[in-house]
Amino acid sequence: MTPTMPGVSDSITDRAPVAQSRRVVVLLAILAGLCWAGTLTLLLWGLVDRQQSYAAPERLLYYGLALLAALLTFVPAERQFGLTGLAFEGTFGSILLLYTLAFVPPPTGWLLSPPDTPIYALMAVAVFLFVSSLAMPLLYALGQRLFRQRARRYDARRARRQAYEVGTLAAMAVGLAGLRVLTPVAVVLLALIIAVAELLFLSFAETDS
Repeated sequence: MTPTMPGVSDSITDRAPVAQSRRVVVLLAILAGLCWAGTLTLLLWGLVDRQQSYAAPERLLYYGLALLAALLTFVPAERQFGLTGLAFEGTFGSILLLYTLAFVPPPTGWLLSPPDTPIYALMAVAVFLFVSSLAMPLLYALGQRLFRQRARRYDARRARRQAYEVGTLAAMAVGLAGLRVLTPVAVVLLALIIAVAELLFLSFAETDS
């Protein structure tokens, strides 16, 4: 038998899965980017609209690309960070938002106008789910760098709460737009209120622990 140096074979076998997993992540990211690019191209260039039949090829392609883009974005993030429910929320929010933008008639009145209130509500829900799902893995990863305590660094509930706060801010911006009072000052004030509430929550949690 050929003698082997201690630790050499182990290090080689350890590096192989890491390199393979990185290649898989890069490949999934590229595929997700292509799907998002295709979806946004169909949407922004007006290749899909509510006048088309449900079985129109452009519409079916739009559905397929949107679904693939959402799954390739949120399923790997859920598995990577252990954020249960992220894939469902992100996929549902993405499909709802993209469907609303493409096929739901835009509102013509303000938020409290009866025909337009359901449209604003639908848009707010879609924006909340989509934005919070995007923010959740980012905030979880950011917490791993900012917090020193292990319990804080790997606290999925904290990341979910903060992501919902970001999503709430985005949904409230939709409401402000419906009320015709959406201004940078109003958004900044709302963001400050949410940030102060989160800081107070973190400080109380620190005191209790």
